[in-house]
Amino acid sequence: MRLVLGAVVAVAAFSTLSWAAPAPDRPEPPTPLFASNDVLRLTIKGPMGRMSRDADAKPVPGVLTVNGSAPETLPIELSTRGITRRRTDICPFPPLSVDFTEKKPANSIFKGQNNLKLVTHCRNPENFQQFLLLEYAAYRLYNALTPDSFRARLAMIDYVGDDGRAITTRYGFFLEDIDDAARRNEQRRLRDVNKILIRQLEPAASARFAMFEYMIGNLDWAMQAGPAGEDCCHNARLLGVRTAAAPTEPFIPVPYDFDFSGFVNAPYAQPPPVVKVANVRVRRYRGLCIHDEQAKAAAADLLAHRAALLAVFDEIPQLDRTPRQRATNYLGEFFDQVGSPAGVAEIIKTCLGPKE
Repeated sequence: MRLVLGAVVAVAAFSTLSWAAPAPDRPEPPTPLFASNDVLRLTIKGPMGRMSRDADAKPVPGVLTVNGSAPETLPIELSTRGITRRRTDICPFPPLSVDFTEKKPANSIFKGQNNLKLVTHCRNPENFQQFLLLEYAAYRLYNALTPDSFRARLAMIDYVGDDGRAITTRYGFFLEDIDDAARRNEQRRLRDVNKILIRQLEPAASARFAMFEYMIGNLDWAMQAGPAGEDCCHNARLLGVRTAAAPTEPFIPVPYDFDFSGFVNAPYAQPPPVVKVANVRVRRYRGLCIHDEQAKAAAADLLAHRAALLAVFDEIPQLDRTPRQRATNYLGEFFDQVGSPAGVAEIIKTCLGPKE
């Protein structure tokens, strides 16, 4: 997706409060699908060719089959989704939305799921598999920092036409529903709000979000405003304290969609026009100046997690040697920079909005 900067700092004149989001006493477990990182083996059958040609097609019926030791077959509806990757000139094979149309067995790995985002391979060449795996790795990196994050589940998927003819076999990954992520953390998603104030953001979580996006070289996000007519925010969702009526502030921004990051470095990725950098590999910090002290702490925390973050790559053996090395080198540049106070000061000098 592309970044649309608008009211991201329009309300920056408001001051922030020093809130701390409460940690749940007893976090709820994830749904079965996201309780493991084992790679699923699936078959998805449907009119895949027609969907690929017509990115605006309405939902179509399909069948999802789980292969392996616990097989099951589930009726589904498939539809295309996304913005940039929905364009057929960018991704001939678009990202999908998978809707489950019937009640699932009690022992189904998809128990508790109604609608899931499926991130697909975009194009058939092998290097596009690697871009997908790097985006999957980005989710795993954020998981290593905080439970306030989207879980992802990798799958090897056989795509079959509705005539039974094999189309392709490629990696894809399912993305956890935001309501399930909120439930895990005894929170609730903020809905039907397009824009929030700086003071409504939880400072430490916001600084962590911004510093992580800097680490992976992602400029394609906003944590205060969403596209017109949509929920806040752009490539982020907001979680708040669970109450009987609605979530209350402070709000924790949770990032998603990392394909435009320098870490992934997809061929179609470009910096937003309003951010003057040469390419997506060039980092630019876009956190809020009012959170500078929290940003320094976030940088120190990321550095302290260096070993754990780099260990994520060992858990994704499907990544080839060259993209793995390129990704670890890219992160290494960040860790070198945050290794000194001067390096962190250099990062946050491009922060947005007033200092107080």
